[in-house]
Amino acid sequence: MAISETEATSFHWLVDMLESVEVGLVIIDLEFRVQAWNGFMEHHSGITASKVRDQVLFDVFPDIPEAWLTRKVDSVAMLNTRAFTSWEQRPFLFKFRSTRPITDTEEFMFQNLTISPLSGINGQVEKVCLMVYDVTDIATSKRALEKANQQLEKLSMTDRLTGLLNRGTWENLLDAEFERYRRYGQPTCLVMFDIDHFKAVNDTHGHLAGDEVIKHTAQVTKASVRQSDTVGRYGGEEFGIILPETGADGARIICERIRETIAASTVKTDVADITYTVSIGIAPISEKPENYMQWLQQADEALYAGKEGGRNRVVVFGEES
Repeated sequence: MAISETEATSFHWLVDMLESVEVGLVIIDLEFRVQAWNGFMEHHSGITASKVRDQVLFDVFPDIPEAWLTRKVDSVAMLNTRAFTSWEQRPFLFKFRSTRPITDTEEFMFQNLTISPLSGINGQVEKVCLMVYDVTDIATSKRALEKANQQLEKLSMTDRLTGLLNRGTWENLLDAEFERYRRYGQPTCLVMFDIDHFKAVNDTHGHLAGDEVIKHTAQVTKASVRQSDTVGRYGGEEFGIILPETGADGARIICERIRETIAASTVKTDVADITYTVSIGIAPISEKPENYMQWLQQADEALYAGKEGGRNRVVVFGEES
């Protein structure tokens, strides 16, 4: 049957549209041999339609997950229904370099994919169309937002100067540790310590130098504790440590390491080289405290005893004398 001029013109317009549309169009048969390959695919792959035609898709693009795509295509063909995957499920099908001007921080193009069945005149699915959508801008924006939210969440939990947990977050963990003791009875020690004569450091050398001393204290503490221990800046020059599954003797070893390291250190600042010490109080958990605040009070009392006893020392609650 002859094709009319009107039909020929409409077909030309259709082909022109498929070639210029900003969506990748790939038609494959059920053996995964490429039957159509539009301009989008040519541009981003660097492979012309004539070169890829009748080639098995997996031979041309060995990076494509063959088992995964085969399952998808078989399902589409058998059920005669579309399937859709987003970049969040699989970042891309075709490993194309990202070329979007505002998203050049991404190495590869993020893609959504629609797989559509194409039936012959007998109604049977004979081919499948893969529609590839470049969603790099959307993906990048969402990833940036998620990263920003994670950073904000971290900032809300940590002390800005030292990077340690802030008071609120650390106290919540202390409360949880106290409740864990009430349930399971494992030994745990709470440590409170502060910098001796810190006001004199600020008054003599200024607050910027004082900040350097606080940061140095945090660094020494983080380097001295175990991964399971929890360190927080309680406020000003005061710090707290939760030492799970640790008795008084073990806690004393850790605290002496912190005290001795700090006493032997010199903090170099723009105004002066500063030496300083810390006093440390340890409160092993027991049946006596009714809540974490009373446990905290015990550690504070041990710390105060260390101050009264001459500073630069470690004191365990109940052993002050």
